[in-house]
Amino acid sequence: MSNLYELIKKSDANQKYLVATVVEGEHLGEKVFVSLDKIVYETGKSSFLKHHIKIILKQLETGVITVEGNRIFCEILQPDKKLVICGAGHVSIPIIKIGLLADFSVSVIEDRFTFANDALRAGAKQVICEPFEQGLKKIDGDKNTYFVIVTRGHRYDQICLEEIIKKEHAYIGMIGSKVRVKKVKDQLAEKGVDIKKLERVHTPIGLNIRAETPVEIAISIMAEIVQEKNLKKQSSGYSKKILERLNAIEESSERKVMATIISRKGSAPREVGTKMLIYPDGRTVETLGGGCAEADIKIRALSMLSSEKEKSELHQVDMTGWQAEEEGMVCGGIIEVFLESIGL
Repeated sequence: MSNLYELIKKSDANQKYLVATVVEGEHLGEKVFVSLDKIVYETGKSSFLKHHIKIILKQLETGVITVEGNRIFCEILQPDKKLVICGAGHVSIPIIKIGLLADFSVSVIEDRFTFANDALRAGAKQVICEPFEQGLKKIDGDKNTYFVIVTRGHRYDQICLEEIIKKEHAYIGMIGSKVRVKKVKDQLAEKGVDIKKLERVHTPIGLNIRAETPVEIAISIMAEIVQEKNLKKQSSGYSKKILERLNAIEESSERKVMATIISRKGSAPREVGTKMLIYPDGRTVETLGGGCAEADIKIRALSMLSSEKEKSELHQVDMTGWQAEEEGMVCGGIIEVFLESIGL
């Protein structure tokens, strides 16, 4: 049977995937990975989760359910987020950089060699230096692909939008004035493009924060994309960084703890499903939000790593009381974090 984290990394963006883990109760630590409504990975000898798979499959959002006294954390997985930018001008460069910081896989299409090189230097994973129509034929859209059209003219905008609107997507946004945008949409409507699809294109692109500079415009665009992404109640805790570490051959036998936020009440710094890896030497990958709450979880994880007995446990961090105020926990919420030991 394949490694769980290899299966997650290879998951198809257009399919529903679910990881269910018993986080409290008699069957603590048991886990299943479900693909296309079938269990493809299972731990635990009791097959408790397998016996209750019909209940688990009814979950449409990431969260905790209780079955026969066992609390089960069900994660609806969000595959790799892809950002496709048409154009590599002065607005595109900060979009690329912010997109990378937000853990998107960034691709850029640009027909000018010098500008394409600028996109490469900014860190884009893939840069296609070809006419937009040809370049877009090399991009497969899916439910987790976010398209941004920021070309140098409405003629190119129209070419891009006409190609993109045929593809499956999570988001399409197009920069430009109302006059420029209307002209593009009217021309495409005359060519028979579905008006309802055109109406769903985000124009003007980005949240209205009165952005003026290229960086401010990029911030408004990425803010709108993040807002759209977070409307889906899915878990994005298995980030690229975490999956790379969990699938690294040289680290496969190194013991570590994975901490996952499974519930939150009130104000908390990170969403349910957020993960962090903690190593015996104190190194961490990703963050649960920082501050005293994260430090508390890290101490508990290091204690687990020093013990051979504790494989997993549920830990609560209360950021609402007087002690939290004294320690500077300003969020004012309660989070539950599941800690599971990975490796030898």
